[in-house]
Amino acid sequence: MQSLMWLKRITILATLVLLAIGMVAAQELPEAVSSGMAAVNDIEMYYATYGDPANPALLLLHGGLGNADYFVNQIPAFSENYYVIAADSRGHGRSTMSEQQIGYTLMASDVLALLDYLEIEAVNLVGWSDGGIIGLDIAMNHPDRLIKLVAYGANYTPAGVRTDVGESERFNQYIEMAAGDYVKLSPTPDGFDAFLGNIGNMWATEPNFTPEQLGSITTPTLILDGMLEEAIYVEHALEMAKLIPTADLLLMSDIGHFAMWDKTEEFNHIVLDYLGR
Repeated sequence: MQSLMWLKRITILATLVLLAIGMVAAQELPEAVSSGMAAVNDIEMYYATYGDPANPALLLLHGGLGNADYFVNQIPAFSENYYVIAADSRGHGRSTMSEQQIGYTLMASDVLALLDYLEIEAVNLVGWSDGGIIGLDIAMNHPDRLIKLVAYGANYTPAGVRTDVGESERFNQYIEMAAGDYVKLSPTPDGFDAFLGNIGNMWATEPNFTPEQLGSITTPTLILDGMLEEAIYVEHALEMAKLIPTADLLLMSDIGHFAMWDKTEEFNHIVLDYLGR
C-alpha cells in the first residue's frame, strides 16, 4: 500500500512539473507501424517505428533518463518523409537493463544490434544529449551505419558538462519528470534510484572521446545546441564542431537543453532542412 501511494505521489508530481515548465507535449504520438521488444546483447530493447518503410530511415535517440516518447513533437513531422525508428536505451523507458555498468559504447552496441534486428543497414540519426553522444560513438566506430548525424546538446568529455548543472531548476525539474515516467514505463518501477546511480556514474566518467577520434569522423554531422544551455558549455559545442572535419554548427538563440519541446517548430525545421540537403 505504501508503494502504491508513493507511485501515485511521484506521478502527480511529474504531472505538476510538466505543467509548470511547459514540457507537456503539444501533439500525440501517431499509431506505430510496428513496436516491440528486441533481444539485443544482454537486454530487451523497446522500439517503435512510424511512417513508410520505403522512405529513408531516421533513428531518434533520447537523452539520459528519458525515453522514446520524448520525441512526441518530432515523430509526426519526421515520419511524413522518413521511416522513423524511436527506441528506449538500455535501462530507460520500457527497456530492461543488466548488471553491466551502462556506458556510451555499450549503448551504441545496443543500437547497432537493434538495426540488425530490424534489418536496416544505415540510418540518419538524430540524438538528443546522451543520444547525440551515442551517435558520435557510432560515427567514429561504425560510419557505414550512418547517413547523417544530428547531435543536440552532446559533449565529448565530462569536462563539457557545466559544473553548475545541478543548480539548474529546469534540469532538476527534468529529472523529477523522468523519475515519474520511469515509474510508469519501466519493467522495474521501483529501481529508479539504482538506475540513476548507474547513469550518474557514467555521466561522471564518460564520454572520453579524443580529438583524434573526432577528427576521424566522416559522417556529415550537425552539432546543434542552444545558446542558453543548462547542461553543456556552449564553448564545448564550438570546440567539438571544429574538431569534426565534416561538422556544421548551429546554435539556437534564447533556448537551452530542451529545444525539441520549447522551440518545436524551429528545431524540426532545422533538422529536416539539414537531413534534406
